[in-house]
Amino acid sequence: ELKEEFTRVLTANNPHAPKNIVRYNFTERAYCPLSYIDHMAIHFSLNGNMIHKDSDEGRRQSIRSSTGSEKAPDETSTVTSEQAEVKDEESAGDTQAAEEEQEEEAPVTEEVAEPAEAEEPPPPKVAEKKLANQFNFTERATRTISNPMREKACQSEPTPREVFSATANQWIIYDAYMEELQKIEMSKEKEKPKAQTAKKEEKKKGKKLTSLESQSDDINKISKAAKIVERMVNQNTFDDIAQDFKYFEDASDEYRDHHGTLLPLWKFQYDKTNKLAVTAISWNPKHKDLFAVGYGSYNFRKQGQGMLLLYTMKNPSFPEYVFRSESGVMCLDFHNDHPYLLAVGFHDGNVAIYNLKKATSQPSYKSSAKSGKHTEPVWQVKWQKNDMDNNLNFFSISSDGRIVSWTLVKNELVHTDVITLSQEGTMMKGPEELQLQVFGCGTSFDFHKKIDYLFLVGTEEGKIYKCSKHYSSHVLDVFDAHQMAVDSVSWNPYHLKIFISCSSDWTVKIWDHTIKAPMFYFDLNSAVGDVAWSPYSSTVFAAVTADCKAYVFDLSINKYEPLCTQLVVATKNNKITHIQFNPVYPVVIIGDERGHVTSLKLSPNLRKMPK
Repeated sequence: ELKEEFTRVLTANNPHAPKNIVRYNFTERAYCPLSYIDHMAIHFSLNGNMIHKDSDEGRRQSIRSSTGSEKAPDETSTVTSEQAEVKDEESAGDTQAAEEEQEEEAPVTEEVAEPAEAEEPPPPKVAEKKLANQFNFTERATRTISNPMREKACQSEPTPREVFSATANQWIIYDAYMEELQKIEMSKEKEKPKAQTAKKEEKKKGKKLTSLESQSDDINKISKAAKIVERMVNQNTFDDIAQDFKYFEDASDEYRDHHGTLLPLWKFQYDKTNKLAVTAISWNPKHKDLFAVGYGSYNFRKQGQGMLLLYTMKNPSFPEYVFRSESGVMCLDFHNDHPYLLAVGFHDGNVAIYNLKKATSQPSYKSSAKSGKHTEPVWQVKWQKNDMDNNLNFFSISSDGRIVSWTLVKNELVHTDVITLSQEGTMMKGPEELQLQVFGCGTSFDFHKKIDYLFLVGTEEGKIYKCSKHYSSHVLDVFDAHQMAVDSVSWNPYHLKIFISCSSDWTVKIWDHTIKAPMFYFDLNSAVGDVAWSPYSSTVFAAVTADCKAYVFDLSINKYEPLCTQLVVATKNNKITHIQFNPVYPVVIIGDERGHVTSLKLSPNLRKMPK
């Protein structure tokens, strides 16, 4: 095989040249294929700019550069021939005159040669001038005539014509230009010491900045290491709780006849929130161990500052983030696609967006009186899908009856009133017997999981409105749900027609939005603060009441009684305000009016998956 030869013939034919080109032949009146195929392939071509000096163009440029005139070569040749003839005549005349003088004078010696036979001195060599550069060639006619010095120009007295001539204007311009140059030079000389001092100060500042940056880098490194060490210490301290969270399963559930229990795990508390109530809880959609807690007050006579804390189950002893606010925090919500963005509603009617990536204690964006903030407390905020221009937006509801859409446009919150609630059949008499419309007070709302424009609104009057984003003047349907304020309303995450509501009238009701009457009705003997669907089953939900009890229902097992009723916090001067299921782990977190957040683990009977 090695001895076998493979011959390859190299030809000058272009393999990419087309071989089927036809042209129309008018003599034959038909398309005929071309017999000649051009196989030449040009890989590189460059048009040159050099001119041979013996060519006509080269001679013209050489004459133009030597004489300064643009004469044709024919004219120059005639001129040079005439000059040569004149020179020959003059030389012949000189020789004749010299011969006559020699005959009259003394005899000629041998040393002196005859002038006719003497050789003429060689003509001086003219230095060859370079040809004009085509890219940097300027004709004399286009050049500005250099002005004479001022002293020479002022030696003779100017005439009236010269006063108004163009040269006078040129000198005025020249003087102004020179004055401006002197001013610029003076300013540069003055700025030199300033620049030197500024450079020294910049060097000092740069050294300080570099030292501060190095310090900040060192602090960041130390803080990361300290955070890891702190979590390790906490894990060792609360090792029993961590083991229960990860591995413990209550075996006694097998003998409880479908009933279950809540196992207390960690308790999250912060010293500066003891006098504040937990007003909102929300799990982070990306980091499943991280949750945000809003602190404020439901007592309208005792309003003050609020706080926003972020805890992680990896470190129950101290919050990961701490934000202070001038007004109490009443609600909050994480963005699903951007889990570092947190929308917050305040008691003074403002809304804000916190960016957890920025190391600032202030919100990145906040509403104001000019931007259309609410006039009453904001009870709930919800992120929505981006608008047509791909801008971030969220909705808020307040006691002033307004449901507002907030859009983040060019680093500014722009508001749009979606709908204004009004009480049907209630008119208030104003001055001079004027009829004034009374607006409804919104307390909670929730958007449908599949139908983007559909949402529910709970009010202080106990009614639930089914609304649409497309209609701002009227609602789609009204449910006479409760006798007191609706504290929470929520769509079922699995069944698209079902939603749940709770109220201070001690009841929890489950509805089909196509039917006016409730499907299920539960009386819990105390004001219900919050209710939440479980993320793992369409039939499991939990509720908390003012008597510090937590209830867990599973409609697939028992449609009338809860599977778990448990006292979870201290009852003295305390109330449970909110409850939330963890989206992954079998854990619920419960907040109370003392500012404490308690985490509890669901027993196996409370988290059975549906068949």
